[in-house]
Formats: sequence, C-alpha cells, structure tokens
Amino acid sequence: MERNTDTRQMKYEVLREVADLSFREKLNDEAIEEIPFKIIPGATPRFRCCVYKEREIIRQRVRLAMGKAPLPTHNVENRVINDNVIQVIPAACEGCPINRFQVTENCQKCMAKSCQRACAFGAITITGRGAYIDQSKCRECGKCAEACPYHAIADLMRPCRRSCDVGAITIGGDKLAIIDEAKCISCGHCAAACPFGAISDISSITTVIKKLNDPDTKVVALPAPAVEGQFGPEVTIGRLKTALLELGFDEVHEIALGGDAVAYNEAKELIENHEKGEKMTTSCCPAFVNLIRKHYPQLIDKMSNTVSPMVASVRWVRDNNPNAYVVFIGPCMAKKAEAKFDVEGEPDAVMTFEELNALFDARRIEPSACPESETSATSFGRRFSGSGGVTEAVMKAVAELGGDVSEIKAKPCNGAKECKLGLQMLKIGKLPEDIIEGMVCEGGCIAGPGSIASLQQLKMARMKKIKGKDNDNITDMLTEQNFMSTDMERE
Repeated sequence: MERNTDTRQMKYEVLREVADLSFREKLNDEAIEEIPFKIIPGATPRFRCCVYKEREIIRQRVRLAMGKAPLPTHNVENRVINDNVIQVIPAACEGCPINRFQVTENCQKCMAKSCQRACAFGAITITGRGAYIDQSKCRECGKCAEACPYHAIADLMRPCRRSCDVGAITIGGDKLAIIDEAKCISCGHCAAACPFGAISDISSITTVIKKLNDPDTKVVALPAPAVEGQFGPEVTIGRLKTALLELGFDEVHEIALGGDAVAYNEAKELIENHEKGEKMTTSCCPAFVNLIRKHYPQLIDKMSNTVSPMVASVRWVRDNNPNAYVVFIGPCMAKKAEAKFDVEGEPDAVMTFEELNALFDARRIEPSACPESETSATSFGRRFSGSGGVTEAVMKAVAELGGDVSEIKAKPCNGAKECKLGLQMLKIGKLPEDIIEGMVCEGGCIAGPGSIASLQQLKMARMKKIKGKDNDNITDMLTEQNFMSTDMERE
C-alpha cells in the first residue's frame, strides 16, 4: 500500500516492525533496541540532520506503537507526560523557530502606514527599510496583515496550531508544541498537518496482536464503513472481512450495522424532539462529542442520547459473546479517546487503518487478493462515513417510522469550523434546523487522519458506489440481525 508522505512512511515502517516482532513473539528489549538501526542503517541520515536524531525519533515512535507516551528529551516547565491519545514527539518537533507575523519584501514603505495604525499594541514601527514588528509586543491579532494594502505581512502560523480549531496547541519555552488535554478533542488534525511527523497517536497494536496470538481468546473485529476504498478500489468490505479472518480475528462485523441502529434510534429521538419543538445534535463523531463536552458544555443536554455506532456494535457483540475481546478499526484517532468516555460498551482496543495496514503487511496478507465474504448492513449505515451520510440515514429511518420528513430539517456540518458555527447558533437559540449532524473531519470519516488511501477522490468514488441501494430498509435489517433488543441509550 502506497504511503503519500515520508512522515507517514516512517510511521508505517515502525508499526510494521513492531507488528512483525509481536506476531513472532520476539518483541523483547534487545529487539526493540535494534529497530532504529534496522530502519536507519549506516551513518547517512534519511531526512534529518543526523542519524542519531533520526534513531531517537524512531525509539519514541516505537514507544507509541507499544502504547506508551514518548519521553521528554529534557526537563522543561509544563512539559509533562499525560494519557492523551494524541502526543507530541519532542525529538521530532523542529520547534519551528518562526514568528507568526513577518514583514516581507513586498513592503513599499508607504505613507499611509496602515499596518502601524491598525496595531493596538504599539508593536509596529516604520524604519528606513520598511515596517518592523517588535515580536515582544506582538499579540498575533493579525490586524496589521489585514490592513496592509500590499499584503506585505505574512501569516506564518505553525502548521500544527493552524490545524487546531479549538486552540489546544501552545508553544512551550523550548519552542516545542504542547497539547492542552483540557481543550484537545482528539481529532488528530495536528498529527496530519505536522510536516515533520512530530505529532502522533498512541497505538494498541501490541496488545491486539497478543490477543490474536492467544488461542483461548475470542477476538472480534469491527471495521468502520470508511474502510471502503482504503486498501484499493477493488477491496470491498466483504474482501476486508476475509482478510481480517486470515489475520486471526474469530469474527468480523460491520460497524455500518451499528450505524443502522443509531439512525433508527436517533430518528425516534428526532421525531419526539421535533414534536416538542426542541433541537438536538448527533453523537456518532467522537471529536464532535468532545467539542460539545469541552467547549460547549451548556449544550450537552441537546446531544442525542443514542450511543455511537461503535458502542452500539460493541454492545450487540457482547450480548452474544460477553467475554469477547472487541477491536474497533477505523480512520479516526478520536475513537481512541471515545473508548475512554466511560460509556458502557466501549471496545477493548481501537486501531486505525494505518495500524491495520501494518498488521496485514507483517503477516503478508493482501486484501485485494481475498475472496468476498457475506456482509450485513444497509447502504445507509455504510454512508455514515461521509459528510451528510448520517442525515440521509436518519431521515430514511424517520420515513420508515412514519415521520414527516418534509417538516424536519437537518444541518450537516462538514468540518470543525462548520461544527463550531452550528453549535454557536444552537447556543444562542438561532439555529433554524432541528438537528445538527457534526463531522469534525472535512468530508466525514473517510478523511480521518488514520486513513491510508492516498487520494480523496478514491474514497469519494467508493462512497458513490455505496449509494446504490436506496431501497434498503433499515428496520428490516435490524430485525433480521437481532439488533432491536440491544440497548442504545448513552445514559
């Protein structure tokens, strides 16, 4: 499987080595110490200033792959180890020694001095060489850049900070990034945005592999609907199911079936709330749920009381297999945080598609060569992975329940910025729609940071193929799969 950046390639190589050693039950201290030298052999660095730094980064990535937080390279105030699922790798962070707003050569030394007049903090002076920004006074408000008629002031915000729409990333005294766990919604956008791969998620692959190697443990895989197209355009959910069984899982069930159940139950909530004139939000995206909990706590009571498709599926599995070890597999790093939400029905482990790909390669399994297996879910449950898909599924269920779809309005929010805008409208009582569908990743789950497909167009092409069964009946599917008796309430 193609990796589209050097940073993701490096992450993959570490995951693959750790997975290979784990499957062969040889992940001991000596083998762990050899991994950096196997990936970075010789004395020539691949990307960084020296092999010693590159190997230290590999060591920290090995820790992440083994479910441990990376160690600080030195003691600095406010740099602590926490259990957040998204972690900064100190050795990999370049510190990006840049000031956010800088005057460029486009400055014309104009007479209007618009930038100076726009600055409320006295940070700008005009010199013989043009405008000058005193960084000790600059508060990064951006008014100078907005005022300059020549666009001569560049906004050079660090990529990790720019990607974070909730202000969870700050810069420490050592110029390295710090993630504020109290604000972080675990979306993983910073991990995808960092050009140095200095932010990553903690993995549980070693624990999962240990369970797969244990013949006395029943291990169940729950792949998310976003898997369509991840391992190639020809790899359907049916072929992936076969590949997971070859990997060692005892059972494989689609999360899309849990999506059907969520759509059905949220439709019942929506009809009831609409009759009472009350608004609500969906609860399937864990980053969106985190956004509400941490940044809009006054709206928690507006959140759907239906659990996510992941939790619904775990509960359904454990209704029949109480002692099963259940693994959710998807493109979402925030799902690792959802597993800590303290809601009954959390999975035992969460893996991303990046991690699953490493496991497949370690075991020499090619999903595209696997035969089809039977699957069970409607096309509506599978559409949950794209922006607007939850709305489509819920409205289909509303119609099946006899509700008036023409009277109920939904607001699909595509990306964190739209989610924040929708929640703000709901907060001040100005939301015209009845329900907000929140997807923090633009495009939906298919654009999650744990994806491996190199082209967004490929993922969208698979989504279009999914949209071919408008005659699917959600109610009939849930009845057929004995899902109606599963508890779907969050509280």
